[in-house]
Amino acid sequence: MTRLKKLTALLATLALPAAALAEGVDPSAAKLVDFGHGWAITNSMMTGWCISGLLIALVLGLVGKPKVLPSKGQAVVESLIEALRGLFEPIVGKHAFPAAFPLLITFFLFILFHNWMGLIPGVGTMGWGHEVDGHFHITRPLIRPHNSDFNSTIALALISFGAWAIIVFKYTGPKMIIWDLFGNKADKKETPGWLYPILSLVFLAVGFIEVFSIVIRPFTLSVRLFGNIFGGENLLHGTGFFFVFYFMEMLVGLIQALVFTLLTSVYIGLLCNHGDDHEHDEAHGHAADSHH
Repeated sequence: MTRLKKLTALLATLALPAAALAEGVDPSAAKLVDFGHGWAITNSMMTGWCISGLLIALVLGLVGKPKVLPSKGQAVVESLIEALRGLFEPIVGKHAFPAAFPLLITFFLFILFHNWMGLIPGVGTMGWGHEVDGHFHITRPLIRPHNSDFNSTIALALISFGAWAIIVFKYTGPKMIIWDLFGNKADKKETPGWLYPILSLVFLAVGFIEVFSIVIRPFTLSVRLFGNIFGGENLLHGTGFFFVFYFMEMLVGLIQALVFTLLTSVYIGLLCNHGDDHEHDEAHGHAADSHH
């Protein structure tokens, strides 16, 4: 009889109504398995692994074995890739695009699916807890959206920052990076002699400001994504999962996936896209010489 009561209580937690969570979502992820010494598997981590596995299986299932005459699934994936290619290539630049595109498309799909994952019924409303004033209060949710955990978004931002550093140093080089940050971009021939040294100091000061903005990029990227998704989770829970807000959160999830990916591509393109302009100028110069 005691076991039956325990089982009934557990099933009641898994069938928890949304109204029981109207007080909001806990900012910290719940530990499902605690190994001690700061090591644990949280509900957001478990969700991230499961959804990532399903996403990989979905893409592999759609594409299958690539064919010259594509199947419907392969055509859908190829259309998505071509659309994202047309969006990101002008920003990143042709030189660094082959290295950056796999990262960007992975970021977009990963973040989009994890943003939308919070809209699945039962997410955040199933778990373990206790009854308070006639309402069941969740203390340890079984499932939590990956991007509503700040640890998850800071991890994504650090991966973005690390990949940015690798791509930029590979395709631009330290010398070009230093010049782009601190170099005097004014044309010396068209600038008065007394003004050029002053502009050099101005560009130097702006360079230090730019370095500071680069250092805080992981923080700003992670906070922006976390704030929007966590806020959306609280909105859904606080309004009893009103259907109108589902459509709004779908749009927010798409926008935030695009914003994160576009910002990553812009950061890469700010340094790597100079090469395309340089090659374009050189080509025009050679063409003019051959014409003469």
